Amino acid sequence: MVVGDASLDIDLLVIGAGPGGYVAAIRAAQLGQSVLIVDKDAWGGVCLNRGCIPSKALISAAHTYEHAQHADSIGISVENVKVDFAKVQAWKNSIVAKQTGGVSALLKGNKIQTFQGEAMFINEHEARVFNDAEAPRYRFKNCIIATGSRPIELKAFPYGGRIISSTEALNLPEIPKSMIVIGGGYIGIELGQTYAKFGTKVTVLEGSDHVLPGFEKEFTKLVAKSLDKVGVEVHTEALAQSCTKTDNDVTVTFTVKGEEKQVTADYVLVTVGRRPNTDGELGLDLINLKMTDRGLIEVDNQGRTSIPHIFAIGDVVPGLSLAHKASYEAKVAAEAIAGQPSIVDYKAMPAVVFSDPEIAGVGLSETEAKAQGINVTIGKFPYAANGRANSLNAAQGFVKLVGDKETGQLLGGQIVGPEASNLIGELALAVEMGANLEDIALTIHAHPTLTEMIMDAAEGALGHPIHQLGK
Repeated sequence: MVVGDASLDIDLLVIGAGPGGYVAAIRAAQLGQSVLIVDKDAWGGVCLNRGCIPSKALISAAHTYEHAQHADSIGISVENVKVDFAKVQAWKNSIVAKQTGGVSALLKGNKIQTFQGEAMFINEHEARVFNDAEAPRYRFKNCIIATGSRPIELKAFPYGGRIISSTEALNLPEIPKSMIVIGGGYIGIELGQTYAKFGTKVTVLEGSDHVLPGFEKEFTKLVAKSLDKVGVEVHTEALAQSCTKTDNDVTVTFTVKGEEKQVTADYVLVTVGRRPNTDGELGLDLINLKMTDRGLIEVDNQGRTSIPHIFAIGDVVPGLSLAHKASYEAKVAAEAIAGQPSIVDYKAMPAVVFSDPEIAGVGLSETEAKAQGINVTIGKFPYAANGRANSLNAAQGFVKLVGDKETGQLLGGQIVGPEASNLIGELALAVEMGANLEDIALTIHAHPTLTEMIMDAAEGALGHPIHQLGK
């Protein structure tokens, strides 16, 4: 407790304990800073508690259930496969508890002060942190804002009851008979496909002309095929207009190219993006930080805001809302505060969708490279020609490499298929190091592995494919 209203001194105040905040706190402590980290929820933020980790656990469970149902193609018959969803949720929650407990242990082990509550700026050098029990005031030399984001709420579809966000979708007590997903981006597709595998009748309403609009159609069409296989009904160029609710279901009215349609389901899951947590009681208006018209905090290439000793990272700054982006920016900001010359460089920032099949990409796509006027060479290799993929009964997908035809430098790579999320690491390293296609082709890849497809794609881009016929 604080006597009177005197300020306590701290080198660094970190607001938010997600994958940006807790990483920033740890790196700063390693560099000799005294650190206080504040979060009103559980350590690990949205990612560990209501996003990345719990969603991947449910996705894994759904995959296991689907594989058990369809193992007869490899000579294994499993009868009476059932889902005990309460146990699935308990298992998911145990993973979340383990991960968040790990974060708590890391903070303690690095001698970082923690405060479970909220923070509000008093002025540029002071903030009050508070909860139901206490409200001490801290004077800080530097501050890192890492308060993350929350699901966007549509005016016509306010959250509550049977209209849910991804947070509620991850914690449903039962497998719903039906669900409408508004938004065919990565969150909507991941969760919609997961529940469809558990047996839910899923309808997806997407405003663009294909699901996962951030990726090229040659990749997303394989996901669309998989969605159809599990009975997901997808409406593209669809605009959700209104809804009517009862105690038991929700009816959504939507239009497709001007034609009005309706669909009824147990739940409506709204996944149309995320909003930065820069409003509310944080008090950014009291210190006049420079913001964008979307409520994002403007920063330089070290995460420094318009107030030089206040930094911001993650979902509250421009760029993709990715946990690994936040963690990367966290280390840069902490090192900048310590006087190091670290700066952000997003050249090798991977993006992953944990759909079925998975999609992952890093660097430039073919479309992006051509838009920059680069003469490209393309190397593609199918899962169907890879021995390990076939032995895993996972032969759908391909690897695509984009190289500069003049210099041979690898510009980027995209993968659609099983384990794409793990395979993209090699390509991220190659792009970060400025490797060329020959570097990849000359690297000895273990056999039989899925990584051989990256080598094979590089050989194809160089014009001497070994495991597929040349053009």
